[in-house]
Amino acid sequence: MHLHHHDHDHGISREGNRTRMRLALAINLVLLVAGVAGWLLFDSVALLADAGHVLSDVGAIAVGLFAAAIAARPPDQRRTFGFQRGEILAALVNGLTLVAVAVLVIVESIRRLSDPPDVDGTGVLVVGVIGLLGNVAATVALAGGDRKDVNLEGVLRHSFADALGSLGVVAAGLVVMTTGWAYADGVAGLAIGVLILLGSWRLVSMPVNVLMEGAPEGVDVERVGNAMASVGGVREVHDLHIWTVTSDFPALAAHVMVEHTEDVDDVRERIEKLLHDDFGIHHTTLQVMSERLVQLEDRRT
Repeated sequence: MHLHHHDHDHGISREGNRTRMRLALAINLVLLVAGVAGWLLFDSVALLADAGHVLSDVGAIAVGLFAAAIAARPPDQRRTFGFQRGEILAALVNGLTLVAVAVLVIVESIRRLSDPPDVDGTGVLVVGVIGLLGNVAATVALAGGDRKDVNLEGVLRHSFADALGSLGVVAAGLVVMTTGWAYADGVAGLAIGVLILLGSWRLVSMPVNVLMEGAPEGVDVERVGNAMASVGGVREVHDLHIWTVTSDFPALAAHVMVEHTEDVDDVRERIEKLLHDDFGIHHTTLQVMSERLVQLEDRRT
């Protein structure tokens, strides 16, 4: 049996995304070493929070690269869509990891606020600046990729949150160094933790929507159905389903009844063109039946 596969890898753009993710991984490994060393040397919860977030970034990028490699595998007889949902699972894992990191950081920051230790503000500032520069470089590299790739988007959100976290570390270091206010470190750690938690929402909700076969983001199912019903010769559209296989891969299935004077193949082609041109839906399964045939089947039953 000959199988025609949908090429969703997008060739150059997806390979370019993986190259950007590898660069971000290398940067984050360096930042992780610097953050852990700074935490041990200067006893800063802000640096601990930042290092924890960087560690989650390293894991996120590693999972993302693995998922991208799996998603590129061709479909087979058992998995007719291939392994493209691997990207969605990776995004979900990344989001849940962010939630876990955020909770740990918030708990530790609250504990530190109740009994703030002495923190070396200068050391925290230096490590924070290094982290900020590295995170900005990684974020810029990732932002230049194909943002329709939910896998890349997940890693990018990790990296952007890291850059903001490093900015908080820099601010904490400056405050401690110039004023000696010991609570600044705990406040910065708490702020970073809340920031991480907020950033994790989309990374959890979007993959869950895909796995629950929800309509793609930005697609109005009722509007699509009305547009299909307005195509010349169409009498009725029912059993309409629109879902997402993986990022940038919406799919649609529907039953369409057409007037008995219409050619079902012509109507199907007009509907497919409408869905392609107006809604960006390229993968469709349309059961198009003539009104006369439906009436005959109703009589038999």
